Amino acid sequence: MSFELQDALNRRTFLKTSAHGIGLSALASLLPRANANPFINAAAKAKRVIYLFQSGAPSQMDLFDSKPAISGKRGDDLPDSIRQGQRITTMTSGQKTLPVAPSIFGFDRHGQSGAELSELLPYTRQIADDICLIRTMYTEAINHDPAITFFQTGSQLAGRPSIGSWLSYGLGSENRDLPAYVVLTSRGTGRPNDQPLYDRLWGSGFLPTHHQGVKFRNTGDPVLYLSDPPGINRGMRREMLDELGALNRSSFAQLGDPEINTRIRQYEMAFRMQASVPDLVDTKDEPQSVLDLYGPEATKKGTYAANCLLARRLAERDVRFIQLFHQGWDHHSGLPRALKGQCSDTDQPTAGLLLDLKQRGLLDDTLIVWGGEFGRTIYCQGKLTETNYGRDHHPRCFSIWLAGAGIRPGITIGETDDYCYNIVKDPIHVHDLNATILHLLGIDHERLTYRFQGRQYRLTDVHGELVQAAMA
Repeated sequence: MSFELQDALNRRTFLKTSAHGIGLSALASLLPRANANPFINAAAKAKRVIYLFQSGAPSQMDLFDSKPAISGKRGDDLPDSIRQGQRITTMTSGQKTLPVAPSIFGFDRHGQSGAELSELLPYTRQIADDICLIRTMYTEAINHDPAITFFQTGSQLAGRPSIGSWLSYGLGSENRDLPAYVVLTSRGTGRPNDQPLYDRLWGSGFLPTHHQGVKFRNTGDPVLYLSDPPGINRGMRREMLDELGALNRSSFAQLGDPEINTRIRQYEMAFRMQASVPDLVDTKDEPQSVLDLYGPEATKKGTYAANCLLARRLAERDVRFIQLFHQGWDHHSGLPRALKGQCSDTDQPTAGLLLDLKQRGLLDDTLIVWGGEFGRTIYCQGKLTETNYGRDHHPRCFSIWLAGAGIRPGITIGETDDYCYNIVKDPIHVHDLNATILHLLGIDHERLTYRFQGRQYRLTDVHGELVQAAMA
């Protein structure tokens, strides 16, 4: 028996080329055209998501969750009645004390909603009536890698599909010339060499690989090999892809491996992106009034501000899931200085993005999510002084905010205790947030499943309740 024939008859290929596998693939390709998507369970409020992920974990009690009741307890040891024996990281478990470090930053109420926001967020204060602030998020992971992986994939272990990949799989794309899922990254000035990001955070896991996120680079061409090499023109590239496509289709007919079809699709997408991406990233047509919304770094490639502007341009082109990762929020020491830097990076561009979407009518069908992987401790890591402190990881309660399509604006959800250590009212889990994001896009999170290794998987695992209070 030849090697090719033996390979074609192996178990993996047999299962994928069986009537069951081919039937499901064919059905899946026909369902969107027939408006019978099995994952849809509600009228979608949102057409797309812009996810502003603040990697490293912003300090909630310095930004969103004021705790005046402990202002006179600086340096006191965290009471056992508050900690309740809960797990803490090895970075502070060896400290002789866990000294309380009240925020040195002032808070005021803003907008008709009266949302309490830090002095470090002057631009976010201006959009207080547009956002839904959630103060009672919680997660199960206490270290960065499993926590950020959990937010993106619903599992602390690597290998599951990311949320953007699930949306690409469930809803497909509305723009044939750009990917359904685009990722942008930037480094914070607060702590530029902060926690690393891994491509698997926007990977497709066990879903077909054409659902993975496409990361735009911060230097050179946004996508590798976007420009043709010298001596190659567009006609020659088209002819080459036609011949390569014919070879790949022949291989698929023999082997039945669906990844071959994925390769064909990706080559075609790359060809179309050669025409669509240069126009997308060229911001010369943006009026100065718009650039001013995003701040002085709006035209500096690779900055958070430039990525926020690019996110709006991607939203205009109906990209389904746009995710910005901004590094630098991991402030175990020197928090006051570093936090000022991070807020300087992000505050104006974030508010500018929301206002820009709003003035174009795009906020009505765009969901914005802002937040990190967990929160920070009220107690100080390392030496505490009157003007300086650090904070450790805290998964028990932290703050995020939502805005846009389907979100009830100008409200604050949840309460934490006086030490911002435990949730007192309205706990919201990561699975609840992801279920709500899917719901606003019209997807039933319990129906959005994919069979892999003998079981049905989904983004929310076997959990997830809709955050009804957040939805308009």
